[in-house]
Order: sequence, then C-alpha cells, then structure tokens
Amino acid sequence: MQDYSGYGQPPISDYSATSPLPPMPPRRRVGLLSYLAVALVAGALGAGSVVALYHPTSSTSAAPQQNSGGQAPVPLPSSAIPAPSSGGSGTASGETAIVNKVKPGLVIINTTLQYNSETAAGTGMVINPDGLVLTNNHVIEDSTSITATDVATGRTYQAKVVGYDVTGDIALIQLQGASGLRTVPIGDSAAVKSGASVVAMGNANGQSSIVPAAGQVTALNQTITASDQGGSITSETLHGMIETNAQIISGDSGGPLANSAGQAIGMITAGSGEGFSVQQDEAGFAIPIDTALTVARQIAAGQASSTITIGYPPFMGIYIAQGSNSSPQAQAQQEGGGFGGNGFGGFGGNGNGNQGCYTSDRDLSAPSTIASVSSGTLVVGVICGGPAATAGMTAGSVITAVNGQAIGAPQDLTSAVSKYRPGTTISVTWVSPSGQRTTSNLELTSGPPL
Repeated sequence: MQDYSGYGQPPISDYSATSPLPPMPPRRRVGLLSYLAVALVAGALGAGSVVALYHPTSSTSAAPQQNSGGQAPVPLPSSAIPAPSSGGSGTASGETAIVNKVKPGLVIINTTLQYNSETAAGTGMVINPDGLVLTNNHVIEDSTSITATDVATGRTYQAKVVGYDVTGDIALIQLQGASGLRTVPIGDSAAVKSGASVVAMGNANGQSSIVPAAGQVTALNQTITASDQGGSITSETLHGMIETNAQIISGDSGGPLANSAGQAIGMITAGSGEGFSVQQDEAGFAIPIDTALTVARQIAAGQASSTITIGYPPFMGIYIAQGSNSSPQAQAQQEGGGFGGNGFGGFGGNGNGNQGCYTSDRDLSAPSTIASVSSGTLVVGVICGGPAATAGMTAGSVITAVNGQAIGAPQDLTSAVSKYRPGTTISVTWVSPSGQRTTSNLELTSGPPL
C-alpha cells in the first residue's frame, strides 16, 4: 500500500471507510514517447488535466498534510556527476560483453500516477554511487510515488525528484538511502558516428527485466516531434537526437544506448508510435548523453531556469480542462465526453458530475452545473484534501483571478500558478455554481512533476 502523505494526501487505505466499492486495478502504461516527422502534426493527447499546476488531481476529505516532497532532496554537487570519457575506451566486445558492463548501472523504475488512475514503468541510469539516477521526464511525469529497483543488487528504493526539464525530456531522481551503487559507464556522444554498432537496453514492456537490442546508429542530430499519449504534455520537439535501428519499445525510456566499448552514449527517449499515418519502421531515438548530463548537472546544482524545474511543482488540487478557450461553457463541452466513461468504480461518488471530491480520475465527469461566468477556468473536479477542496471550492466553480490577476483560459491559470513554489500562499477568486463569489487564501502544496 503506497503512502501519499508526501504529496499532501492521506494514504489510499484511508479512503476505504467512505468507499462503497473496492478500487479497480489501475491502468498501466510504460514510458516511451512516440514520434512523427516534424513536418507532420503530432496527435494531441487526451483531454482532462489537474492542477498541481499544470494538471493533476487529489483526494479525500482529510486535511492535507505538509508535503515532504515540497523541497527537493539536497542535491549533490554537479561535480558528483561524471564527465564523458573519451569514446572508444573500454574492453567490451560483442552484445553480451556490452550488456555485462552496462546493465549493473541500471535501475527499473515503477511509478504510481494516483491522480490519473495509472501506474507506469521505465528505466534509469545510475550516475552517482549515492543514488542519483538519470531518466526521461516522461518516465516520472505525473507520478505520485516512484520506486527504483537496482539491477545489480535487486534492492528497491523509494525515489524523489531532484528536478526535470520538460522541454528536453530529462529528469534527475534521487534514490533514498542509497550508497555504494554501481554506475553506468559514460561515453562521449560527440564522438559517435553514423553506422556505429550500438546496443539499446531497457525495461522493455515494463516487465521488470532489462532486455538488450542490438543495432546501428542510422543518423545523427535529428529533430523529432514526440508525444506521450498517457501524459500531460501534448507534444514536444526534441533536437540533436541520435537515431538508431535497434528495436526500441515501450519501457525502454531512460535506458542507455551503449557503444561497442560498453559505454552509454545516449538516453533512449522515443520510438515508432501507433495510430499515426506515417511511421518509420524500427527507428528509435536517444538524447546524446553529453546533453543529458549537462542538464543533470544544472539540476544537481539547483539551477532553475525557464526550462528546468527544481523539486516538485505547486499543487492546487483541482482538475481542469486544457487549452486556450476562456469560456467555461466551452470548456465543459470539451470535457463532456472525456470523463466518466471508463467503467471504473469511484471513491465516494456516483459519477454523475456532482461528486464532492475525487481521489483519482476514475469517476471524473463534466460538472452537471457550472457557474454562470463568461470567462474563467472551469473546475472539473476537486481533489479530496487538497488546497482547493479545503478552501471550499467545488466542481463547477469557475476561477476568475489569482492574486488579483484575471484568469481566463486553463492555460492562464497554469501560467499564473506556476510562478510560485510549494508552501506559497496565493489568493484565489472563484464563482461557485450557485453564483457565490469567493476570494480565499490557498497554501500550495507539492504536486506530481509535470
């Protein structure tokens, strides 16, 4: 039973007293971005979101606890992260030798996405003996709990997010209480040439084992548009990618693309997607390890930027729509078919849009009544025990201002709240479905990484 107290929520077991039905097994997805050529339009992801600040959900009527995840674990100095070695050194030769050299430095990552009613899986590379692990942002995106199993020892650790770069799809996590871990050998991605032999390794299909796939580098410095059909990000453009014909599949994300010397020269990130009209067969993409480690050093040094987030984002505890339409009525129509059709039993609700609060999106549906306001962000649902629920906000309310700044479309709310850190108190104005206007102070807690 996972404990979500670190995210300001009671553990799931606390919900059983008010739940007439046992929880259904969560949906499972395994990390891997799907891509399209940049000239094509990548398919948008599913509709609903939540606002931790970008889009998650919360739950339960108990008051939220202080989120211990609000601050990132004390990062190690950036000097603790290895620099690339001169390419070509090492003694590995052949797939088995390469795997034996690289595999002990890997971890199998499993995450719980409570607010999305999902679990997810991916791969990570240990880059410091004390448990700093490099992985993709989309592997830990929306996670409310992260565990990582060290392949070399079989020991499983709880992990916290040190920081992440959404635009570069790079994240750094810290295994709690880890020491003396084997690290992945690091190569020099600047020395990689097209045609070079490589071996991709990862937690293929989320089966909790590392599966190797041999191939060659087929192109360098590629630009792709990728999307994660289970995540909050509709699409992202990634530059400078290494392309390979090694068979890369879901779950491999965050794993190494290794050279013939048994060194990681890339971090597996994207593979052929399903449901698109144009695909490239057996093509996968990896972020050059030099690029990934440069970002990791910035994160470890606590250097936040316009693209790098340190620690966890602020969390209001509400579900909102996505997009730029400022009309709450239009937002409700957009979400009308997006929730409540998955057949899962919910916690303490009836699925008719009148539920008081939610523990996940399993029973989430568009509110049956919304505030009569021409502009603002519609609250599709509130998370039990979250800041918004504690302040008295309900589904169907429309948020019109944050700290006196007018709020229209959902993206306006996301932008306004994202300026603040967990623990900050903000003033929020909303109109209830009955027409009552309220301004209240909300203390932001820590939410799942975007």
